[in-house]
Amino acid sequence: MDQNTAIGVFAACLTTAAFVPQVVAILRTGNVDGISVTMYSIFTVGIALWLSYGILVQDLPMLLANSVTLVLALAVLTLTIRTRFKQKKEIAEVETQITTA
Repeated sequence: MDQNTAIGVFAACLTTAAFVPQVVAILRTGNVDGISVTMYSIFTVGIALWLSYGILVQDLPMLLANSVTLVLALAVLTLTIRTRFKQKKEIAEVETQITTA
């Protein structure tokens, strides 16, 4: 592996690893209050496009980083949407119980 590729792989590892604490925090606490669904949606599409580009140019650091980052970003996005949907459903059920009581 040449020096340029090594730098790219190292950079890819660091920027991808930056998402792990967010996923872990959501899984541990279930708290998604500070997560922007719009931002993560746009970001996830961007990562998917970077992955597509990496495939086209056959760039190993891009392929590795964007594959893992896409999985992590999708995890944050899915967990956020699922949690917020569940919270809204629970609130609606409580409101229904209050109005029918």
